[in-house]
Amino acid sequence: QSLVSSSKWLQHYGLKRNKLSLSQILSQIGFQHRKDYVTTLGKPVASRYADGLFPQYKTAQDGSVYNLTAKKELILHFVDCLIGAIELYKQRMEWLTSESRQIFGVIQEQCIVIVLDLRTAAPSEFDLCRDALSMVLVEQVIQISRFNLIRAAQDLMKWQQKCTPVSEHTVKSAVTWLWKLDHMTAVSHTSSAEALLEAMGDEAVSS
Repeated sequence: QSLVSSSKWLQHYGLKRNKLSLSQILSQIGFQHRKDYVTTLGKPVASRYADGLFPQYKTAQDGSVYNLTAKKELILHFVDCLIGAIELYKQRMEWLTSESRQIFGVIQEQCIVIVLDLRTAAPSEFDLCRDALSMVLVEQVIQISRFNLIRAAQDLMKWQQKCTPVSEHTVKSAVTWLWKLDHMTAVSHTSSAEALLEAMGDEAVSS
């Protein structure tokens, strides 16, 4: 039963190619209980020779019944495979929810602009935001192709005029620029929208 429950969960996560979906496992540890149309009766009839000979499992998806014939060793093999696959997904989830990914998610685009709207932050919160932004630059932006930073303010502030190729030097430069920002910069009620429009004005930007 635990084997079946694990398989139901995992088939939602693309494991069909590894033959670990529920239907694939069932086909390897047993055979489907068949129905055939009997002309004289005018209806489908299921074979009964297997009744009582094998444990049976009925799938929730289409109601198919499988006669389970596998020996314990094969069942345990699939248990090990499923436990291993679940462990991989646990590791993946831990990675997805750690460090800068916990705050920003995973940056998948290759050319991005980060728009900073820090108008209401107290000095300590301002530094906390800069810590988080520094972390995403060092951990994630370093992995993509091009980037830029724009700060929403009454007088718009841009790290570079256009998106710049990523390198250790440019990431360090961006972090330095970030930590030189003035907490007290004046803002207007349109600052955020103007910064977003400015970011979208770079045709190379994908996010």
